[in-house]
Amino acid sequence: MNLKPLGDRLVAKPVEQEEQTTMGIYLPETAKEKPQQAEVVAVGPGARDEDGDRIEMDVKVGDIVLYAKYSGTNIKLNGSEYLILKESDVLAIVEK
Repeated sequence: MNLKPLGDRLVAKPVEQEEQTTMGIYLPETAKEKPQQAEVVAVGPGARDEDGDRIEMDVKVGDIVLYAKYSGTNIKLNGSEYLILKESDVLAIVEK
């Protein structure tokens, strides 16, 4: 990937939602909810504080994160969909 996010932004690849419910019903594309989980693929250097010092990002490449439902900007790059988010839009890091 050739994207380098700036400031406190990150690039993430949304994790696809299952096509089948727990009851075994297959969902059409129009009935699926927008994913809220993504894998971080690039991280910016972090925001600056009042003194001009960098504030280190809490997320790193490879983390799986949960983000706010309607946050970020969707982009397509090389046939794949990505999401550019501010770190403040990330709600949690999924730990395994």
